[in-house]
Amino acid sequence: MTLKVYNTMHRAKETFEPLEPGKVRMYVCGPTVYNYIHIGNARPVIFFDVVRRYLEYTGYRVTYVVNVTDVDDKMIRRAQEEGTSVPEVAERYIQAFLEDSRALGVKETLHPRVTDNIREIVDFIQGLVDKGFAYPSGGDVYFSTLKFAEYGKLSQQNLEELQFGIRIEVDERKEHAEDFVLWKGAKPGEIAWPSPWGDGRPGWHIECSAMARKYLGNTIDIHGGGQDLTFPHHECEVAQSEALNNQPLARYWMHNGYLNMNNEKMSKSIGNVLNVRDILGIAKPQEFRFVILSTHYRNPLNYNDEVLEQAKNGLERLNNSVANVKHRLSAAAEGPADDEVLAFTVRASEQFVAKMDDDFNTPDAITAMFELVSDTNRYLGQNESVTKGSLEAILRLFQEMDGVLGILTAEGEDLLDAEIEALIAERAEARKAKNWARSDEIRDLLTAKGILLEDTPQGMRWKRK
Repeated sequence: MTLKVYNTMHRAKETFEPLEPGKVRMYVCGPTVYNYIHIGNARPVIFFDVVRRYLEYTGYRVTYVVNVTDVDDKMIRRAQEEGTSVPEVAERYIQAFLEDSRALGVKETLHPRVTDNIREIVDFIQGLVDKGFAYPSGGDVYFSTLKFAEYGKLSQQNLEELQFGIRIEVDERKEHAEDFVLWKGAKPGEIAWPSPWGDGRPGWHIECSAMARKYLGNTIDIHGGGQDLTFPHHECEVAQSEALNNQPLARYWMHNGYLNMNNEKMSKSIGNVLNVRDILGIAKPQEFRFVILSTHYRNPLNYNDEVLEQAKNGLERLNNSVANVKHRLSAAAEGPADDEVLAFTVRASEQFVAKMDDDFNTPDAITAMFELVSDTNRYLGQNESVTKGSLEAILRLFQEMDGVLGILTAEGEDLLDAEIEALIAERAEARKAKNWARSDEIRDLLTAKGILLEDTPQGMRWKRK
């Protein structure tokens, strides 16, 4: 199959063809770092990580950029509330964002900061002024939406509709109500940088246009983010970039749906905001990734305790199957993969790829993993003697699938510490000596530590609760 991507710009699935064969330039809007990221912020962080992983799995070289907004009104307010500076607030929450991303299993990527790209942003704005698409007014600089005839094409709204249906700041300095700010003149005491229009800081929308251009070029392959960014943020990016560069900003626009808590929008006023750090206190990172990927990215996702429990149960089944294969591998006979195994692994692989090629359908890709589990369990249950080639083929496919989704127990997480290893060894000796009381005592102690032991025909195996 050929990869199909739903393009928000055209409201249709389209065959994916990057600008340059074999390479993908990808930009996803990152956080404004005035607080810890919540699980709604984490949805695009996890999903677009999977997009990047799958593109690499299929052979593309991916340049992936996720920006960080480290100066804006919210950050200024936070610094004032804390009696500290904007850079101090930014540094604290940038590090927290990076820690949370790593904890969620997200691959390392490039995270440019607004404050490191002020010169490029000022140059971008000057270019728009020079071309007549922007105008200075009262220390600020605004983009003239009437000058860009296609304004509204991404969100499929026109200026007349925007005048009545979208909240717009009323500002006498604007020529038209729909014009948006590119450069904001600084108020007394605010953090600021020099510019041809006076000291100030960038507007929200301009930063992404400037950084996408700097790090990826005038036209990129994929621009992603949450559905809430379609308007005004991405709409304004389109206008700015295409007005200046006379080229499409992105070939494909991808937007993930909203994440709600118990069928309600997350809100501080309701008190139902759940940070990533909160979720990682009650769930493993792989379990939360499973929650995110169990719903198609364009659909709304409703998070609750039941959804998390379902994820835990599903992952336990996947991990148990992998553990069974590893356990049998230690005593397996030498030999190539059986025809039966070759048949069901090829079938599962083709199903996985077909679903991922269909606009990154992660729920059905996970189903392909469960089909592999079913076939594997049946194969192991029916065959007392299995070949190493068969087990290695199964493990290899599990690892390939998980290299894309990142939901299985990570390599090394299943290692026992020295104390538990010693207890398991002592229990083995107690069983040899027929000291059943001590054997049972150690089993109970390990159970209390979250280690479950299982005696099988192939020997003792263990797993975590």
